[in-house]
Amino acid sequence: MKLQNLKLYLITSLILSLFIQADSRSGFSALKEDFYNGYTRLSIPAFQIDYTSNLESIRSKTQLEKQQQFFDQMLVRLKSIDPKELPDEDLLDYQIMSYEIALNQQRLSLEKKWDPKTPLDGNKSIYSTPNGKDWYSYLLKKWVDRSVTPQELFEFGVSEIKKVKANMQRIQLSTGLSKDAFETYLNVDRFLITEPEKVQTAFEEVKKKVAKLAPKMFPYLDRIPDVAIDRGSNPALAHAPAYYSNNTFYYNLFDKPFNRRQLGWFYVHEAIPGHHYQGSLNRIVKRSEIQELFWYPGFLEGWGAYVEHLGEELDAYTDMYDEYGKWEWDLIRSVRVCLDIGINYRGWSDEKALAFWNAHIEDQEDIAKREIARMKRWPAQVITYKYGEAALLSLLENAKKQEGFNFKDFHKRMLQHGDIPISILLARENQG
Repeated sequence: MKLQNLKLYLITSLILSLFIQADSRSGFSALKEDFYNGYTRLSIPAFQIDYTSNLESIRSKTQLEKQQQFFDQMLVRLKSIDPKELPDEDLLDYQIMSYEIALNQQRLSLEKKWDPKTPLDGNKSIYSTPNGKDWYSYLLKKWVDRSVTPQELFEFGVSEIKKVKANMQRIQLSTGLSKDAFETYLNVDRFLITEPEKVQTAFEEVKKKVAKLAPKMFPYLDRIPDVAIDRGSNPALAHAPAYYSNNTFYYNLFDKPFNRRQLGWFYVHEAIPGHHYQGSLNRIVKRSEIQELFWYPGFLEGWGAYVEHLGEELDAYTDMYDEYGKWEWDLIRSVRVCLDIGINYRGWSDEKALAFWNAHIEDQEDIAKREIARMKRWPAQVITYKYGEAALLSLLENAKKQEGFNFKDFHKRMLQHGDIPISILLARENQG
């Protein structure tokens, strides 16, 4: 009799547990639907790369209050859900909604204090605006990840500068040349291409070599549209040696020769397996309506910078100088991390920012001035490359320690949901 009672108790408990789980999932489905519909109806202005555009698009007090009420209500309802009871696809939506609610609440706390009559000057950093340091802290989280702080990222930038310089020195020493002789050799004619057809041919060769090896390392390549290669014709984009747009990889050749050391890393960053590949995957992998509401530049730009480190495995780097070209630009990215925080959070003058640049990068003041102006207009944007890259490289390093590691499985896992916040990706990997 006691055994029968025990069986009955266990069966009843199991049924009750299933009902509770089903109710939790049903409640979460309604919550997701309400979040999606409510967020869409709010018509929150699209996030702009230029900080002055974001400040100019701040809504009225009444509209901000509606937004506040929505996010407060969603937070209360979200707290009633036990994430442990959710299947994986719902858990990711739960994590993203939690992430976005917190981020939007921080934004609203600043926007409510904003006086729309405040004059704005895009030639000055956000540090000069009312509550400028708080605004920058928010933009840092919006661009990079909600988990970051200015101080820890400044220290991260310093450590990356040291790491990149060590790799550059490693290559210089391997040549047997002195530092001065090595720097002189980097400027010889063999690295410079002046004819557009030769640049085109060189990139086509990189594309062919990468195409042979990439399928062994990256999933879904048979479903990715072909990427074209063409010469850029927009003078407004002449400052960038190359860029990607609408299934086409563009290289620029205007008034300066193209540096051969930029061929390999630029192609893998912008085309395959970089932005063209990753962007195309968002239309292949399964993504929910909640995910489609948002985009995460820390992941997007981080991915482009991350795959540059696989140039040797992809045969995109034919010699040590191709790899050195990657480190040359990586040093600029690393220095920019510190500069961006110095200019926009610590209030550095252009002179102080330029002095920091010159302490780490020689003979490139024209690029320095352009980048300083960019960081004042687009605070926090340049940090996305380095932060996302470092996170993905750390996950790769951990994955390589596991038995049976292979690149294709690892990348399939990294890309299975498209772009998501870096902190959520890290948390899911550490738990899984």
